[in-house]
Amino acid sequence: MLDSQTIQIIKSTVPVLEVHGQAITTVFYKKLFIHHPELMNIFNHANQRQGKQPAALAGAVYAAAANIDRLENILPVVKQIGEKHRALNILPEHYPIVGETLLGAIKDVLGAAATPEIIDAWEKAYQVIADVFISVEAEMYRAAETAPGGWRGYRNFVIDHRVEESSVITSFYLKPQDGQAISQYEPGQYITLRVKPEGESNTHIRHYTLSSAPGQPYYKISVKREDAGAEKPAGIVSSWLHRHAEVGTVVELSAPAGSFTLDQESEKPLVLISGGVGLTPMISMLETVLVNQPERPVTFIHAAIDGSYHAMKEHVEKLAADHKQLKSYVVYECPQEEEACHKQGYIDISFLRDKMDSSSDCYFCGPQAFMSSIFKDLKELGVQEEQIHYEFFGPAGTL
Repeated sequence: MLDSQTIQIIKSTVPVLEVHGQAITTVFYKKLFIHHPELMNIFNHANQRQGKQPAALAGAVYAAAANIDRLENILPVVKQIGEKHRALNILPEHYPIVGETLLGAIKDVLGAAATPEIIDAWEKAYQVIADVFISVEAEMYRAAETAPGGWRGYRNFVIDHRVEESSVITSFYLKPQDGQAISQYEPGQYITLRVKPEGESNTHIRHYTLSSAPGQPYYKISVKREDAGAEKPAGIVSSWLHRHAEVGTVVELSAPAGSFTLDQESEKPLVLISGGVGLTPMISMLETVLVNQPERPVTFIHAAIDGSYHAMKEHVEKLAADHKQLKSYVVYECPQEEEACHKQGYIDISFLRDKMDSSSDCYFCGPQAFMSSIFKDLKELGVQEEQIHYEFFGPAGTL
């Protein structure tokens, strides 16, 4: 427990973190990789370059400081981050390294304003926060390892087959190399893949949502090939998977993780909204609810650039034909000639108002701008906060 003076000092730094938080975390990562280059094998380099990881860490540090006297308030966030830490194999021995580097970054950015009293208070606070994470993650490691078919760390899987779903998305079916059972998962969860492409000096780790219902003897992931753009390089792992990962290729996986999961206890109408490759968790949720809750109404809305980018189109059409509870709608930004869709352009509030009920449980995933728009529209339609669920690609952001 922290004493009252330490709590007061930490809370007094909240306005400073609001202004300088991302500068501190940017310096933190630079220092971390200089002094501990081995950690480059854990972190997503693309998220570092794009500033997503420093921004996410700044938000987490800010939240911890603001709630230092009531850390139970941020337990959902701790669990969400803990899921990713467990999937990445973050261990208790990593926390002292992070703490020392974070304190150094605070000193570097704040200079003389980082008084000995402030640094001492943050050192104590960090230890308390780290202990919370370590405790939560220890239980997650135990649960992943002791589950039927479970394991700890990484396990070898073989690509059993691959299917081109669209011009940019390919599905990979992964079976355990040892032929033994595999962990079950909740619809919406992800597995974490670790590879070392030829020519790369570090291993690269990526989370990929499982894109089929649980209960199969394989894991299915559907991966978008991230090509180079004006402001971003090509995706290292997605490019490797698309161009070099063939049937028989061995990859390493950590057990399924993630807190963005379908509430199967709810009987409210279900709305699943996706943009681009954001349909992967929605497909897993859709397949699951059609089997487990055959009376629950489901509305499935998917947005894509055009038909060539639309993955699993025929699969969803067949599900809709076979299940009266499902209504499926397609929105194309720029449909090609004679391509059928229910709306041209973007999903907007009038389209949502016409296709769904505001009493529904709503789940959505896609690019951040897409999700910001959907979130705003759902709120405007009167959907309650507790019925709105979403997941970011990569580090958590804000809508």
